[in-house]
Formats: sequence, C-alpha cells, structure tokens
Amino acid sequence: MLDKNYDSKQIETTWREHWAKHSHFQHSSKGEAYCIMLPPPNVTGSLHMGHGFQITLMDALVRYQRMCGKNVLWQGGTDHAGIATQMLVERQLLLQGKTRHDLGREKFLQAVWAWKDKFGSVITQQLEYMGASIDWSRGRFTCDPGFSIAVEKIFIDLYREGLIYRGKRLVNWDPQLQTAISDLEVMYQEEQGSLWTLRYPFAEDNGFLLVATTRPETLLGDVAVAVHPHDPRFQSLVGKLVKLPLTDRTIPIIADDNVDPNFGTGCVKITPAHDFNDYAMAQRHRLASITIFTPQAHLNAKVPKAYQGLERFVARQQIVKDLELLGLLEKVEAHLLKIPRGDRSGVVIEPYLTDQWFISMQPLAKPAILAITTGQLDFIPEVWRKICLQWLENIEDWCISRQLWWGHRIPVWYDTHDQIYVGHDEKTIREHYALPPSCLLKQDEDVLDTWFSSALWPFVTLGWPQSTYELKTFYPTDVLVTGFDIIFFWVARMLMLGLHFTGQVPFQQVYITGLIRDQDGQKMSKSKGNVLDPLDVIEGISIEALVQKRCQGLMQLHMKKKIEHSTRLQFPQGIPALGTDSLRFTYCALASPARDIRFDLSRTEGYRNFCNKLWNAARFVLLHSKNQTPCSTEISFVMPINRAFSSLLHHTIAAMHGQFQSYRFDLMAQTIYEFIWNEYCDWYLESAKPILFNAVDSHRGQETRISLIKILEICLRLLHPLMPFITEEIWQSIAPLMGKKDSTIMLQPYPRINETEQDPVAEQSLAWIKRVVTTVRTLRSKMGIAPGAKIPLLLHQGNETDRENSLLFQEQLSNLAKLSAINWVDDKEKISTITMGLAGTLELLIPMQGFTDRNTEIQRLQKEMDKIKKEIERAQAKLANAAFMKNAPKEIVLQEHQRLIDFTTQGSKLHEQLRYLQNH
Repeated sequence: MLDKNYDSKQIETTWREHWAKHSHFQHSSKGEAYCIMLPPPNVTGSLHMGHGFQITLMDALVRYQRMCGKNVLWQGGTDHAGIATQMLVERQLLLQGKTRHDLGREKFLQAVWAWKDKFGSVITQQLEYMGASIDWSRGRFTCDPGFSIAVEKIFIDLYREGLIYRGKRLVNWDPQLQTAISDLEVMYQEEQGSLWTLRYPFAEDNGFLLVATTRPETLLGDVAVAVHPHDPRFQSLVGKLVKLPLTDRTIPIIADDNVDPNFGTGCVKITPAHDFNDYAMAQRHRLASITIFTPQAHLNAKVPKAYQGLERFVARQQIVKDLELLGLLEKVEAHLLKIPRGDRSGVVIEPYLTDQWFISMQPLAKPAILAITTGQLDFIPEVWRKICLQWLENIEDWCISRQLWWGHRIPVWYDTHDQIYVGHDEKTIREHYALPPSCLLKQDEDVLDTWFSSALWPFVTLGWPQSTYELKTFYPTDVLVTGFDIIFFWVARMLMLGLHFTGQVPFQQVYITGLIRDQDGQKMSKSKGNVLDPLDVIEGISIEALVQKRCQGLMQLHMKKKIEHSTRLQFPQGIPALGTDSLRFTYCALASPARDIRFDLSRTEGYRNFCNKLWNAARFVLLHSKNQTPCSTEISFVMPINRAFSSLLHHTIAAMHGQFQSYRFDLMAQTIYEFIWNEYCDWYLESAKPILFNAVDSHRGQETRISLIKILEICLRLLHPLMPFITEEIWQSIAPLMGKKDSTIMLQPYPRINETEQDPVAEQSLAWIKRVVTTVRTLRSKMGIAPGAKIPLLLHQGNETDRENSLLFQEQLSNLAKLSAINWVDDKEKISTITMGLAGTLELLIPMQGFTDRNTEIQRLQKEMDKIKKEIERAQAKLANAAFMKNAPKEIVLQEHQRLIDFTTQGSKLHEQLRYLQNH
C-alpha cells in the first residue's frame, strides 16, 4: 500500500539508486537500434534551467523508445571546455598569487586535471538527479586518451588532404584571454559610442580631407583613405596622398566600391591589421598591413614613442587630445555602435593579424548542403533547415587554433627553419619524415578550439576509428536534441565532419528547442536576478538562502538591494520542494515550437498538485482492491461505463504515440494530463464509486475494480517517460494486481492500441452522462444550491436513447450530480415552479421549491436570453456579410449556420421556460 502522503524526495532517492544499481540504462543488444547523443555539458558546468529542459525531453524520448522494445543507447559524457576550464583554474591560482606561467605548462595541466577529477563530476551527478537514464558506464570525456587519439587523427588526415592550413589572417582576438576565438564566440552589443571626424592634410596641396572614424586609436596603423569611385566629391582626389596625422608617413587616397558614400564624410580610413573590412580592401588593392597592438591590446613599437605601451582605450583619449591640440579634430558626434565582445571574457574583441590554423570549410560544406537538400536529415521545426543552409552556403574558413594550454595540443612540430611536420608524436614524425637526431623539433604551443573535438562527438564516442559494435549499431544516431543557439557552433560542424569521415550524416533528425526564459520573457541572468536553479525547484529553498544565492558575487550595493527586493516580492516564502517529476512535466508542457519559452513556477506548483491527484487516485484504487487476486491483462469488459473509459484510453494511447513521433511534448503533456485528471480521476472514479460501494462482491464490482486497475496501470506506463519517479513507485504496487513481476516499469512495453477495446457506442453513452451531469451542475450553481445538497431531477421530452440511458446510468447520475431522485414527466405544466436546462433535446427540470425563488430564476433566464440574442445577431450578421460568404472556407460557413440553428433552438427553449414561469 502507498503511504498516505506523496513524498517526492524519498521516492526519487529510492528509485535513482535502484535504477543505477541494476544497470537499467545500458543498451539491451536486442531489437531495432535507437541512439541519442547527449550534448556534452562543460566539465565546469552546473545544472541550469536550459540543461534541465533539454535533458527532460531527451530522457522522455529515450524512455519511450526503450519501452517500445528498441535497443536504446543514450550516449553521455562531458566536454573539456578549453577556455572556460582554463579561466576557472587560473582564477584559483590568482588567489594564491600565482599565474599559469609561474607553474609552467606541465604543472598547470596537472592542476587542471586535479580540478577536473575533484569537481568535474558535479554536472553528471546533477543530470542523474533529473532522472536522466544515460548509460554512464560508457561516459566519455573529450580529453580522454581514446578521444584524444581520434582528435589527432582527424587533424592529421585533414591536413594531409589539404583542408587544414596555417596562415597569417585577421582573427577575433581576445586581449584578456590572449587567444583567437571564432566568429560564433563573439557577441555584438549595441552601445553608445562616438563618431570622430578627423582632418588628414593633403601632402602636396593646402587643405585637408575629412575622414570619419569610430576608432581613432587605430589611426596609427592606417595605410590608405578610401572613397567610393562614383562619389563626385572625391573623384579628382583618387591617387593623391595625405599626411597621416601624428606620424611622418603619407598614405594614398584609393577608390573602392565597398565604401558607403553616406557614412560620415564619405571618406574612411583603412587599417588592414585591425578591421575585417579594411583587411579585405587592402588585399584587393595590395596594401601592406601594419599591426600596432600587442596581444594585450597595448600599442607596440611600430607607433610613435609617445604612444608606445599605452592601453588601447587610454591611447584613444591621448590621440584625440593631441589631434585637437594640432587642430586636426573637426568634430565629435554621439553614435550608436555594435561592439564585439567575447562571450567568455566580456572584453571588447580586437581584430588582430596573427598566424593561426584554419580549416577550409567550403569543401566540407558542400556534402552537408547536399545532405540537407536531399532530405538525409530533417529539422524540427522545419524553419531551421533554411537557416542552417544559409549559413553553410556562406561559410567562412574556421580558425581552429587557440592560444591556451588546456585542450588538445595541435599535433604539429617545427624545426629551426619553421618547417612544418605533422604527426601524433615526435617519434612518429622522425620516422615518417626520416629526420636525423640533429634536427631539433618543437611542438606547436597552441591547442585546438573546443568545438573541434565536440564536432566529432557522435562517431568518436561510439569507438571511431575502430569498427566497434556500438559504431556499427548506433551510427548514424536517430535524433539530436539541442538549442538553436549552437546550431552553427556544433550542429553544422558535426554534420560536416561526420559526413567527411564516415560518409553518413551523424543524426537523422535535429529537434531544435526554444530557450528557457523567465515568466516575463526575459533572459535568465545573474545581473537580472531572475535565475532559477532546477535543484532549488526540486528540493526547495528558503527565501533567505535564495536571496543570498542570487546576490552572491554582485559588487554593486544598489544591484543587491534591487535583486533582494524583487526576489522577496516574487517568493515571499521561498520556493517549496516541488519534486523532479513536477519540474519535468512543466518542461514538457512548455515545449512548444516557439523560440522563447516562458517558465512560470506556478505551472510547476500546479503539476505538483497533479502528482498528488494521481497518488490519491492510486491509493483509492488500491484501498478497494485489497483482496483482489491477480487478473489477466487481456480481460474484456461488459459494462458500458467501463468500456467507455477503456475506449477513451485508446484514443489517448494513439495521441501519445503520434505526439512522440512529432516531438510535440507540450501536446503529449496536455493529452495525458487531461485523461488522468479529467477522465480517470474526475469522471471514472466518481462514476465507479456507487458500484464499488453498493456492489462489493458482485460481478459488477469485480469488473469495475479490474477495469480501474488496468486503466491506471496503462496510464502509469503512458506517463512514465515524462514522470519516471512517481509512476515507478505507484506501478510497483499496481503491477502485482495485474500479475506483473518485472523489477521496473521502464522495461514494460509502452501501451499499444487494442482495437477490440474501442467502443464508440459506449463513448456516446458516457458523453450523454457528462452532458446531463454538467447541465445539472450548471443549474445548481446558477440557482445557488449547495454542492452537497441532494435535489430531485425531472426529465422531459428527449428520445428513446435518453430514456434508456437514464435507467442504465441512474447510479452514476445520482452520484455525480447529487440527485435524490430521477423521474420522467410528460406534462411539465402540472409542476409548480421549475428551472430548466438542455442536454441535447432532453429538458432537465429542477423544482425550485426549497432551493430558489421564482423572481430570481426569471432574472437569470432573462440574462441568459440576452446572451443568446447577441449570439444570434452575431451569426446572422456574418451570414449576411457578402465578403464572409465569398471568402470563408465552406466548412466555416456551415459551422456558422449550425451555430445559428443551435442558438435559435436554445433561445426558443429559454423563451418557453421564461413564459412558463411568468404565467405560474
């Protein structure tokens, strides 16, 4: 027997331990293969709402497919997260007054591995907390030995194919981290800046050229001034020279189609080493590039001495000041800019000319484009197919080298003449290139971009380059579940490299989720003070602890006060412990195709009530099945009420399968919620009570008990992928009554439709009961009759089916509508005072005597008639509208005609009842 109260914490702890102990998450090696790749969370990470959301959806799919009898592998693991991990460990060293350079590369890497061994499993433990049925016995790490060998092989193969090259190119440079980063790691933020108009004196004539710029500090690296070739203001100046302010250099005036004549003065300065557009223009005009910044973004020795060593923004102030003193500053205007910032460091990114390693992406993109256009993989929602294609069609070469120590070190060695040698290690290289011992070699200091190894995740985790059972069985994988924010970082790159090295797409479907935001649609961030921790929702947290958590690390006092105020306002009592199942069900219910998903904690509180409802329903069924012997799962039912709910259940089963196939988690949550709460708990249990109470030992009582057990057990299996813990706990008590002895519900088959149990006639009878009961309840409410008060019901008119049903379902009607008697009347005129409602053509009459007075009922009927009159007028106006009749679909026009007929019928009945009351 279940405990009286539902205790989510105790239940979840029990089943987490049980599932792990019995290795239920490992693939079975039986049945059709099904595989999902876990997007590897950063080893530095901790569970956030986005993780919880995607983990829930993946786990629902995995549990569903496992119950459908497939050989399921959910491949898990973590990512070494190059920049994030190195930053974290370096911060810890700074607290000790040290830098990584004090330790040296080898000892620093030892410190990183020590940190990883101590804290790197936090995120995986938290994923287990969410009920994620990942096979952790096969967990991979992107820097584990096998993975590292595969990464090196990929690099070497691409290099030998001519797809990896080293070159001096302009890259996005992070001055704080002192490394190149990819375009995708740059965030552009609108910020208020300035537009400076400067005077560049002509070299051979009097006067000057006005040049507009947003970056005066790069002036010292200018190599030209550019104008548009068709701008009549400057055509005569093309080819002439101007003096570069603050230097002793002269630079040419050039013409280029890429100059916007409407920006600033129509003249722009060209600084190839520090601007991407300028770099491209310089390449076209064969202009030199002058790098004026150090890796720390200080001015270097190539600028006049007065500015050497200045930080770039300090240099900006000094240069503007000096230009003004020399009379070379025309004006300064406020200007809104898109500032590039590093997504990790937050500092302004500097275009920087440096030697880096690149992958030629266009040859890799072509097969990926073909795979998408020929339908080898699908995007859900479909809109992301076009977006991914557009990116692939305009792809740029990928800078894959990073100036870090933590990560996969680039497998390249150089001799003293900078000759390049590529191989797994120095010994292999010497053998391959026949190098003598006298040839000194030094390995490249850089590491590969984290996303390089992540892009290999689907096939390397399965054992590539070896031909393992897992690789042959589970590749290509079935579906990738991920957010739209990493389509280009990860999804497209996995597709390109997967196709190149295996000849197959890495996944057959890509399901793109929206991003979790707060209840107002705002991005969750620490600075906004609106972050929710999934574990706090699951276990609960006091208001004091929540305030402390949200304010931790904030330096500004006014920000702390603001966040404390908003937090106390939103959660005056803190967050109650709502349990994993309630949170998971919330995630599923919110998983619509929308890009932004608003998370409202009140939804989770509502689904906690759903758990309580299910728990209490199961306790009721078990209480009335104490002496029930195990029954056959193939038993069929005779009673219409039991057949009706069994039939409705099979509509639910069909819907759940369809919604899993279409990834509509929101609809499946709605479907199972409505059946369990509305159909099973509110209608079926209440309909069954008079049978259970009045016919305990009869065949009717026995059949109803078995039906309640059977339908509940099927509901638990339907719900299990979404709410694994509570369904497992209840199923363990229900299963023996069905003669089932498996150790876990997750190995039970997912329910299938049984056409023999579908009974449209029984469903119609149930619908009749609901109409009558709902109408009586509405009348009771309008008359102000207490919910528990027994009242007589009189039936008038109707048809033969109404008469049969009123006898057949008298028990259900009496219990559900709280009726003291049900009688038919042929002449309602003989009854003193009544109130009337309609259930189809059947008139439901309730004597008013003792419940309400005549005048109150007349007023109620008049209000009802006013509403009906407005609906009739609205329908008539639509049908008289020529444009509506011409343009509306045929079915909509027919629907409007039917509305008019229905409202007219209702109006006539109300008018008749009103006239009756007024005349009696």
